[in-house]
Amino acid sequence: MKVILLADVKGRGKKGDAVDVADGYARNYLFKNGLAAEATAAALNDANNAKAAERHRREVEKAEALALKKRLEALTVTVEVKVGESGKLFGALNTQSIADALAKSGVEVDKKKIVMAEPIKHTGAYTLTVKPYAEVSASLKVVVVAAGK
Repeated sequence: MKVILLADVKGRGKKGDAVDVADGYARNYLFKNGLAAEATAAALNDANNAKAAERHRREVEKAEALALKKRLEALTVTVEVKVGESGKLFGALNTQSIADALAKSGVEVDKKKIVMAEPIKHTGAYTLTVKPYAEVSASLKVVVVAAGK
């Protein structure tokens, strides 16, 4: 029996795949648990349209991420923080502070997309990695300066 999977099924396929399974397996397990639907012509067409839409959405997200990468690599962000006499920060610079500084520069980046190898605890220039999409990563120059009193 040919069915369309409505969810990932281990050993059978991913959501949206049309697979052949035994009749009893389809009726007694897949249909009862809402994991599959019968593969009619309309259902196959809907599944193909959903896959095409998902592929298109991913391509658009990747193109936006590549454009964001170009903007980030051309940008140098300055973050003002309170520091002690030796130039050491009170605490450490976090990704939220960097995301806020980027927002002031006109670039919106989620703080979870900013990767810091180690916490920034001193003033100076640093290079961080921003991952706006799975296969796209950009270098971001961050300059940490003491805040004016």
